[in-house]
Amino acid sequence: MTTGRNAQRLPGASNQHVLKGIALLKSQRLAVLPIDSYDLDSELSVVDRHEYGGEYDALTFGAWTCHVLANGSGAESDIAFRPHSGRLTLTELGTQLPGIMSLVTEHFSLDRLQWVRIFSLRDGIMAPHVDFLEFSEPGTRLQIPLRTSEESLHSENDIVYHLRRGEVWKIHTTDPHSACSSASTARLSLCLDFSDAEEPVAIRNDVPATEPIRIIERPEATPAELEELIGSGRKLTPATMRSGFRQFATLHFERNAHAAMVFDWYEEAARRTGDVGMVAKAQAFRRYCIEKRTDGEAFDW
Repeated sequence: MTTGRNAQRLPGASNQHVLKGIALLKSQRLAVLPIDSYDLDSELSVVDRHEYGGEYDALTFGAWTCHVLANGSGAESDIAFRPHSGRLTLTELGTQLPGIMSLVTEHFSLDRLQWVRIFSLRDGIMAPHVDFLEFSEPGTRLQIPLRTSEESLHSENDIVYHLRRGEVWKIHTTDPHSACSSASTARLSLCLDFSDAEEPVAIRNDVPATEPIRIIERPEATPAELEELIGSGRKLTPATMRSGFRQFATLHFERNAHAAMVFDWYEEAARRTGDVGMVAKAQAFRRYCIEKRTDGEAFDW
């Protein structure tokens, strides 16, 4: 199975599939920024070396980290997103990244901006999840890849797509979605969180898009592939449930399946163990990721 560069070359790729995927995709490419005008390489190296506090470890597999450039408190250890009404304040890391912060301030208004973070993903994957379950009102989340490769992919429901460097994407956060990268060099994506999900975010000084939105074609999973995956549940133990989940999330990116199906497969695999406690754990992880969780709730593997 393959992802990234070769995924579009698998049998069954068609322009009709791509057009259908674009039509169904709720996330939107809003603009393209002139990112080559910014000399960011040295600052991206600073991010590569920056330590991560581990706030989202329950949802991530492989090397996924979060780095805070600005938030309501000014503390870079203050990682977990939450709405706030305070003034946006640079963290110590943010002061070390003037070029990246210039990219933000030159193209976006700070009036509604609440968080500036960079997500790093290297040889890793996120569990499909729904953002803002903890809060009464969702905000607006934009992502702009600062460094990426064709091996770095996003998903939404049953669609897999690629965000190119400098593209500004409004991520549809209230449907199951995910991200993965098989690349050895970390993908670094700037994440901007604004208050108010309904009010459009104004973007200044963008440039025309020259590339079409890239939808990734995936073939259907065969019954044999699904049986091999679900049957692997017989080998799961309470100690390996967390690490074992990764292969289920990976199949979503490699075969045409809805992100929520990952949890169906995982729960069925847990049933193959005959351990009711493991089934309950699989069901609880589904709830935590895509159905219901409370503010500050942590999932205990």
